[in-house]
Amino acid sequence: DVPNGLGALSKVPALGWCQIVAFAGLIELNVYNEQIDGEPGNYGAGFLGIRSIGLMSPGFKDPETRKKKLNAELANGRLAMMATMGM
Repeated sequence: DVPNGLGALSKVPALGWCQIVAFAGLIELNVYNEQIDGEPGNYGAGFLGIRSIGLMSPGFKDPETRKKKLNAELANGRLAMMATMGM
């Protein structure tokens, strides 16, 4: 039986944690290893990363719309971090 919350972390075997870390490292080093146009966090993967699996997304052509969407994404991420800390 797996407990809820942080107690569930103790139920994952050490080899499982090694697999998770190795997979994350593999993706980090081989897939998302370069930045596009010098923008931090822009790896050219497109919306939901679908460009990295071969599907293409046109993206946002208007720079003002793109800037607005990126700022909204940052704000949502910060809100999610604050909500997680409040749990």
